[in-house]
Amino acid sequence: MLVTLVDRMGDDLSIANAARVSFAKWRDELDEKDKRLIRYLARHGHWTPFAHVQLTLRVKAPIFVARQLGKHQVGLVWNEVSRRYVDDTPEFYFPPAWRKRADNVKQGSSDEIIDVGLAPNSAVQHALNIYQELLGKGVAPEMARMILPQNMMTQWVWTGSLMAFARVASLRLDPHTQVETQLVAEAISDICARCFPVAWDALRDPDAPQHASAKDTPA
Repeated sequence: MLVTLVDRMGDDLSIANAARVSFAKWRDELDEKDKRLIRYLARHGHWTPFAHVQLTLRVKAPIFVARQLGKHQVGLVWNEVSRRYVDDTPEFYFPPAWRKRADNVKQGSSDEIIDVGLAPNSAVQHALNIYQELLGKGVAPEMARMILPQNMMTQWVWTGSLMAFARVASLRLDPHTQVETQLVAEAISDICARCFPVAWDALRDPDAPQHASAKDTPA
C-alpha cells in the first residue's frame, strides 16, 4: 500500500487568513497569533477555514480498503483506475498474518493470529489464471474483471480539503477500524502533518469536535 502527495494548495497561513478576512485583516507571515487562532478554530469547530486548503493524493491499496475509504464523500473527489480499459496483470495484497474473527462483530478482527496455510494464495492464483484465459479468448476486460478478488490492488487520485481528510483520519485511525485501512489513513495523516503542521496538530487534538462526533459513527 502506498500514499503519495501529488499536489497541494495553501498552507497554515492560508487557514488563518481565511478566518481573519471576516475582520478585513490579512498577514504575510505565520506567527504565534496565527497559530493560536488556528488552534482556537479547531477547538471550537470553526471548520470552514480548514476547507480552503487542499491536497491531491495518489493512493494504491486493495479494493476492499478502497471501498471502505470511498464512503467518505463530503469535500473529496475520487478518480480510480478502471479495469474496463486496463488489462495488465494485476497485483494482489496478502496480509503478513491472518487475524482471528473478533467476538464483537463491530470489531471485525482480533489480535489473535491463525495459520490458514496456502489456500488464499492458491485461490487468488486460480482466479488470475482464469482472468488471463478469458482475455486470451477475446473476452472484454470489463467482463473478465468480474472474477478478480477483492485483494486486488487498485489506484486512485484523491483530492479534498484538509477538513475533509481530517474527518477521514478521525474515523479511520480509530483502533476499532480495519488494520489495513488504518495503514492508509496513517500515511494520509503523515502527509497532512508535513503540509499543514499547525493545523493538522490542532485538528487531530482529541478535543476537536470531529473526534467527538466520530465516536458514534460506524467505522
